[in-house]
Amino acid sequence: MSAKKLLFVTGTRADFGKLEPLALAAQQAGFAVSFFITGMHMMRRYGETRLEVKRFPGAEFFEFVNQREGDAQDFILSKTILGFSDFVHEHRPDLVVIHGDRVEALAASIVCAMKYIPSAHIEGGEVSGTIDESIRHCNTKLCAAHFVSSENARQRVLALGESPESVYNIGSPELDTHARPSGVTLAQVKERYAIPFDDYGIAIFHPVTSEADTIGAQAQSLFARLEASGRHFVVIAPNNDPGTEDIFAVLEKLPKDRFRQIPSMRFNYFSELMKNASAMVGNSSAGVREAPFLGVPSLDVGTRQNRRASGPSITTCSAFDTETLSHFLSDTWGHRLSADTTFGVGNAAEHFVAVLQSADFWARPMQKAFADE
Repeated sequence: MSAKKLLFVTGTRADFGKLEPLALAAQQAGFAVSFFITGMHMMRRYGETRLEVKRFPGAEFFEFVNQREGDAQDFILSKTILGFSDFVHEHRPDLVVIHGDRVEALAASIVCAMKYIPSAHIEGGEVSGTIDESIRHCNTKLCAAHFVSSENARQRVLALGESPESVYNIGSPELDTHARPSGVTLAQVKERYAIPFDDYGIAIFHPVTSEADTIGAQAQSLFARLEASGRHFVVIAPNNDPGTEDIFAVLEKLPKDRFRQIPSMRFNYFSELMKNASAMVGNSSAGVREAPFLGVPSLDVGTRQNRRASGPSITTCSAFDTETLSHFLSDTWGHRLSADTTFGVGNAAEHFVAVLQSADFWARPMQKAFADE
C-alpha cells in the first residue's frame, strides 16, 4: 500500500515555522510530504522565502502566485481559492494540513470542505481580537481535524461544536524547534545577517487590518520610543496586510547604526537570535508564544494579540503608552525568566504523528455534525 500523501499549505514564514516540524516528523514516519507554496513566500520584498521552504529534504513543491503588492485581502482569497481548487483537482492529497488564520489557509479549508478532501487545522481555538480570529474560527468549522496548542484552545474548539474525537492538544509546533539546539551559533547568525550588536532586542510590528487608519501613527509612536531608548534592535519586516506601507515608511527612517532591518530569516537562525535576545517588542505571536517559552521578556504592543496569552514575561500596552514602553525598555530589558510551558514542551510533532498513525483518524466520516455536548 502506498504512503498516504500529506499536503502542507504555507503562505508565510511564520506558518512554515510551525508546519515544518510536523512535516519532518510525518515524513520520517513514512508519509509522503508535499508543500503548496503561496502568499508572502513568493514575494521578493519579504525575502522570497519560498526558497527556504524548498530546502525541506525529500518533498514535492508546488508554487502559486496569489497576489501582487497592494492587492485587497478579499481579492487574494478569491484568487487563492481558484488556484488551490485547480491544484487539488489534479493532485488530490489524502490530507491537507493548514495553519491558523491567514487568507491562504481559509482558501484551502474552503476548497477542502467543498471537495470533501480531509483537512487538518493547526492551532485553532485561539483568540486575538482582529479579523484573524474570525478567519481562524471559520477554519475550525471547515476543517475535519484540529491540532490545538493548549487546553483553553481545545475548549473553544469544542464550544464551536466540533467533536471531541477530532480535537487533539499537541502544543505549539514551533516550540519543537526552539526546544532543541538550533544547529548554528549566535556568531554565525550575526555574520549571515550582518548584525553588529552584542546586546539587542527583536522588533516585529505587523499591520492590524481593523486599524489601518491609525497603524502608521502606532508604528511612529512605538519606534520613536525604541529609538529614544538608546537600545539596539533587529527589526524583522512586517507582513503584507493592509497598512504595511505605513509601517515601512516609519522603518525606512530609523538610524541604520542601531536598527538592523531584515526581510526574513531562516527559522533556526531566528530561533538562535531569539534565545540570545534581551527583549522581544511588537505584536507578533512570537512575543506571546515563543518568547515566554524561551524566558525572554516581551512587550506586546496594541490589539493584534488580544487575550492570546498572558504570563509574567509579557508586558502589554498601547503603542501610545510611552510610560509603559519606556519602563519596559529601561527596567525589564534583559531580565530572563523561567520557561513558560503553557503551550507545550516541544514535542508537538511526536503527538501529531501518533494521531496520524491511528486507523481511527482515517476512518472518520467526511460529513461533519455539530456536537452539542
